[in-house]
Amino acid sequence: MIAYLECFVHENDTESRPDDDVSSLSKALDLQGSIHDCEGPTDEASRDFGGMYSLAPLAFIRPSDADDVARKVKEAARSSNLTVAARGNGHSINGQAMADRGLVLDMRSLDDHFRVVEANNGSFYADVSGGALWEHVLKQCVSEYGMAPRSWTDYLSLTVGGTLSNAGVSGQAFRYGPQTSNVTELQVVTGKGEIFNCSETENSELFFGALGGLGQFGIITRARVLLQPAPDMGVNRLLGGLGFVERLKFQVDLSYLEFLLRVKRAEEHAKANGIWDAPHPWLNLFVSKSDIADFDRTVIKKILKDGIGGPMLVYPLLRSKWDARTSVVLPESEIFYIVALLRFTPPYPKGPSFKNLVAQNKEIIQYCNKKGFDFKLYLPHYRSQDDWKRHFGNDRWSRFVERKTCFDPMAILAPGQKIFPRVSQP
Repeated sequence: MIAYLECFVHENDTESRPDDDVSSLSKALDLQGSIHDCEGPTDEASRDFGGMYSLAPLAFIRPSDADDVARKVKEAARSSNLTVAARGNGHSINGQAMADRGLVLDMRSLDDHFRVVEANNGSFYADVSGGALWEHVLKQCVSEYGMAPRSWTDYLSLTVGGTLSNAGVSGQAFRYGPQTSNVTELQVVTGKGEIFNCSETENSELFFGALGGLGQFGIITRARVLLQPAPDMGVNRLLGGLGFVERLKFQVDLSYLEFLLRVKRAEEHAKANGIWDAPHPWLNLFVSKSDIADFDRTVIKKILKDGIGGPMLVYPLLRSKWDARTSVVLPESEIFYIVALLRFTPPYPKGPSFKNLVAQNKEIIQYCNKKGFDFKLYLPHYRSQDDWKRHFGNDRWSRFVERKTCFDPMAILAPGQKIFPRVSQP
């Protein structure tokens, strides 16, 4: 077993010594490899894309495979209070992938497991690592096999396990459902340090629990994703069936890869302008069809009248394309919309401070609650268990708690979600 560990020492921890911490932890976790001194709270595992929180872990570990991950979880379970957070490409917004004085696992370091398999019914699937980036999966599938997963996210520099632990949505989700509806098998390491292969028919409670489970029941280390033939250009063929004013046609020719990687250009532009590393107080909501007009009149046209501070995505989704057995929580309406406020904060005072935008986000949520809107937060970030109970509702909360008790009874996993407190080892 090879792993990589970085040590973090808190400034207010006057009794700890970096060398002692690293040495004792390395022995306890059976680690081999490089050990680096701390560089303070700005280190990679202490922050995320949101840029609004900074929590330093005890160690940042790069596991090599599922067995490696399981060993770390078991060691944490034998401790009195250690927690474990799986970190993908660091695109959480509100510290969800952090572990305050716990262990953070860099899932990108997992073995590059990739192969395409054909099922007995003629369907094709890609077996991929939970730490693989979707953009790499896309390139391999298209370039080597002429195939592609059916459902994507709008931004593809995200890990497979990360998006499946939330849902994974984009414009294709209206037709094919979210990414959680397009995966047939998972390999998961539970909060007990046990490794399971799971699917709809094998260890199904863990399978559906892990999908959209916010990392609470297990760490996804491998996934089998449904593929389809990558589409050709076909623009003229598609336009042929439409009626429109010819002179108003505007067309840009892109390859399939270029289209799906279109947000990459926005990333490059933001980096060039120096705002990619600024705080990102994003807000993502699912709003039912019945309430979207009122949401537009008050939230978009009044609360946000001075601007959003970045792109806004709004597109419809169908509830029937989602599997109710997963842990994802949705509005009750069959048709609902994702409203994504992708806000960037230029260096203050050129633009509003991120604290002002966070306060505005809270105002939006409070308004939706006050009006009794049928809505849910996507990528939720509540800070109290009462708020989480309201988010899930009584029945789904009870199921969520039952799954937690079964698969992570000591609440070791995903502490940054702030759902369950760590159960101390006696």
